[in-house]
Amino acid sequence: MKIKDGFAKREIAGSHIVVPVGKTAMEFNAMITLNESGAFYWDCFQKDITIDEAVKLILDEYEVEEDRARADVEKFVQMLDENGLIEK
Repeated sequence: MKIKDGFAKREIAGSHIVVPVGKTAMEFNAMITLNESGAFYWDCFQKDITIDEAVKLILDEYEVEEDRARADVEKFVQMLDENGLIEK
């Protein structure tokens, strides 16, 4: 799964902001603010990867228990899915 095309993540004044671009801006009228972890997860799902692969990347980057990393990734993917932002 991966994040749909049509979104751009930018760092503005130390905050990570995702905005729709191009045609997507007509359909998705909002912006998303991500914390540092959320920005990392967003970057992970810019390519087509599985949740297991994302968890591995998180474990390589952060000192966190695998169960916590998996729960956080699953919650993030659920948020993406609920908002129509992910391709499966």
